[in-house]
Amino acid sequence: MNNQYCKVGTVTPITGLSQAASVLEVMHNNFIEKAASVSGKDSQLGDFFRNKAQSIKKVLESL
Repeated sequence: MNNQYCKVGTVTPITGLSQAASVLEVMHNNFIEKAASVSGKDSQLGDFFRNKAQSIKKVLESL
């Protein structure tokens, strides 16, 4: 039987600045959409998603 290695938790590094910006933009948009979808149901969860979106936006502005 051959050894098998699990890839759970492995991370692929982002190599380029433009690639990083595009990934962060997608994450920012996803958090904004999630915050809008739960805004009437759970205010704490919506606040969490908005805070995550704001922190990602700050990182994007620093790039």
